[in-house]
Amino acid sequence: MTRLIGKLLLIAFGLFCGCAVAEITLRVAGYSYPEFYQPDESRGYALRPNMEGWYRKEGEAYIKINSDGLRDLEHAKQKPPDTVRIAVMGDSYPEAFPVPLEDAFWSVMGKKLEECGAFGSKKIEVINFGVSGFGTAQELITLREQVWDYSPDIVLLAVTTNNDVSDNLRLLKKTDEVPYFSYREGKLTLDDSFKATRGFRWRQSAISRFGRWIRDHSRLIQAINQGHHGFKIWLAARRARQDPVSQTEPKDTAAASEELGIDNVIYRKPIDQTWNDAWRVTEDLMVQMRDEVKTRGARFVVVTLSNGIQVYPDPNVRQIFMNRLAITDLFYPDNRIKALCEREQIPVITLAPQMQAYAEQNKGFLHGFGSNLGNGHWNLLGQRVAGEAIAQKLCGGLLN
Repeated sequence: MTRLIGKLLLIAFGLFCGCAVAEITLRVAGYSYPEFYQPDESRGYALRPNMEGWYRKEGEAYIKINSDGLRDLEHAKQKPPDTVRIAVMGDSYPEAFPVPLEDAFWSVMGKKLEECGAFGSKKIEVINFGVSGFGTAQELITLREQVWDYSPDIVLLAVTTNNDVSDNLRLLKKTDEVPYFSYREGKLTLDDSFKATRGFRWRQSAISRFGRWIRDHSRLIQAINQGHHGFKIWLAARRARQDPVSQTEPKDTAAASEELGIDNVIYRKPIDQTWNDAWRVTEDLMVQMRDEVKTRGARFVVVTLSNGIQVYPDPNVRQIFMNRLAITDLFYPDNRIKALCEREQIPVITLAPQMQAYAEQNKGFLHGFGSNLGNGHWNLLGQRVAGEAIAQKLCGGLLN
């Protein structure tokens, strides 16, 4: 027993020394992958105020979260005189972790708006409220609880068509740890039952907070977390390569999600009640957001963004994708949202067709980084093209 204890202590000492060396090496190398999110009582999670560190999951940028939990510079709550404030809401696209802050599309948009004099001699101040993974439900809550503190003149909702619709329905998002809106007696009502879930309560616990503290201060733990994350991405990509997409017409949501992937079902007209419900909730949330913005005396604008395949520069690749999935219109979700906005008299900017034309003409990839060009989020070129396109529409009198 004495020898066994001695061996175990020797092993533990060796592990400790190895971890210490690894920790020191990572710090000297400047490695940093902090956790940028924290639990939030209203939206399930949100960005952590005053966090900063490198983001390298896709692209590379040094991220600083301001004191109000925004991936942005500090902004005074009181609007300066002779200033037009634009609040940008959305998910990971406006959050724009893969690129430096000054290269995010809304930064580009703000600079171009000042250049064109769309609002006369007034200064343009853009404030970014984007948070990765947010659906329209969380964005409406953000509008109510955070955006109005800054008294914006314009509220711009950036819609990511490949997941925003599915994010608004529990059955499709497949998580109980965020809020949803559902219909009760025909009225769209907030469901914040996530607060009572075991997972959310655990993330709020003292033990979980201590775990976040350790992760914040240990580069080794951060490296292990990133390794796990990278393995999951690799595994998902491997499965996607091994499992060819069926060309048969799925008969229900489960079949569609399994055969096409939820992100790709969005290119088809809904074929069952589940997707009809997801679209109905999403569209009604947009209208409700418009009404609340109008009540506050501000202007509401919807911008539909682009997905990688929609703006892939090679039309043959796009056609192969459409043939494999039996898709007739890659812009179905964009056109559907555009039709809603036209019916409801909401100014709308549809970026994907314009960005597709740019990508094809210039043979440029607007999505993806490194060896993954064509997939993922906007790269530097995509951010610039999108920001300039939005500014062009606003400079052209969209809000007049």
